[in-house]
Amino acid sequence: MFTVEKIGGTSMSHFERCLNNIIKRNRTKEIMYNRIFVVSAYNNVTNWLLEHKKTGEPGIYTYFLNNEEYEIALDTFYKRLLNINQSLESIGLNLTEANNFIKYRIKQAKIYLSSMHQVIASGYVEKINIYLAAREILASLGEAHSAWNSVNILNNNSINATFIDLCGFDDNEFLTIEERVHKAFEGIDFSKTLCIATGYTKGVEGIMRVFDRGYSEVTFSKIAVAVKADEAIIHKEYHLSSADPNIVGVNKSIPVGRTNYIIADQLADLGMEALHPRAAKPLELAGIKIRIKNTFEPDHPGTIISNDYISPNPKIEIVSGTDKVIAFEVHDPLMVGEAGYDLRVMQIMKEHNISYILKSTNANSITIVVWDKPSTYIMLKEMEKQVYQLTIRPVAIVCAMGTNIAHPGFLYKGAKALSDQNINIECFGQSLMQVNMQFVIPRNQYAEAVKALNMALCLNKND
Repeated sequence: MFTVEKIGGTSMSHFERCLNNIIKRNRTKEIMYNRIFVVSAYNNVTNWLLEHKKTGEPGIYTYFLNNEEYEIALDTFYKRLLNINQSLESIGLNLTEANNFIKYRIKQAKIYLSSMHQVIASGYVEKINIYLAAREILASLGEAHSAWNSVNILNNNSINATFIDLCGFDDNEFLTIEERVHKAFEGIDFSKTLCIATGYTKGVEGIMRVFDRGYSEVTFSKIAVAVKADEAIIHKEYHLSSADPNIVGVNKSIPVGRTNYIIADQLADLGMEALHPRAAKPLELAGIKIRIKNTFEPDHPGTIISNDYISPNPKIEIVSGTDKVIAFEVHDPLMVGEAGYDLRVMQIMKEHNISYILKSTNANSITIVVWDKPSTYIMLKEMEKQVYQLTIRPVAIVCAMGTNIAHPGFLYKGAKALSDQNINIECFGQSLMQVNMQFVIPRNQYAEAVKALNMALCLNKND
């Protein structure tokens, strides 16, 4: 079997476990190869480079954006990477070579950023394009660091490994992302070497312009499709589970086992990191199964996502959601019976590149749930000028999903579980396909709602 496998950042920060649990486990040299690994930066490295994904704490990119001392920040960043390198010496990393590699790569980045800063200061160019290019350069440093280190460690452990540097730092080739991926793997005998590829890929379209922080999943997907992998495997620090174990507890969260790409789309729409919507779709169209495995439970088969799976028994497979959304409601007494009223709402959202997670309507109101982010509020200011009445409310959305839930009783049990915890359903959505029941609830009751639905719908043996 030929696989393409992605290792997430938290797992990479426990690389000895990756080496033993993923790369070497139960494998002789004869069956060691025919695998490509796409690696993320070590845990928190991309946060240091850009900004913290969850808290928004500024990174080096923010310093560059604000014309602050980004070079000093890069020096501090370099010292942090040296500490990471030091921690890997005991499992085979050649410290001198590793430190020299990242020192040179950061030196190059400084030169590029300095030149960009001078161009911006000239006033002759559109700043946004320069800023986006700087973001790309910085993002690439993390994956180059982790991929190079991985290859060095593997080679020093008598495993033949090849560094696939998709960052394009040393070339001026105008290649698309797909062209660069195809070119990088030309002529490689996968039966004789483990390819370790950077999660970042340089392309004329700009991988972060299109996918932002989901870029490593997209690289993973494009490689799997390009080389016609039999299976695409994602190694995370957790299973794809019935509910987030950080919320419900490890003992009340069970691995899903099997599901399909329709459910994967629902999860991606809620921002699940391992399944960027633009990453899953090419794999789905190519008929490549995704397997999500827990790095720290290597003997567990994980969860397989395929095109055709439907649970033989009606059941809720996953409870998921987010508390980082807002609901806005457009109300107009004249909306009743007016064809296409919601078109004007959708046009305003499109102009601001805002997509929605849920839309629910009645005779004279339209309620839409969107991500809570600065661009959303800019869009809503514009909308307020053009509609009769606009109401905005911070909320959470919690969803119960499954490949076979089009049966009486699931909605009742879900609503009752929330009611029993005194959680009011502010809004609700479900399509005719009946794979996802979406409950909009008060934001401060999100964790409580996830626990209630997981217990009632996923852990209840009578379901």
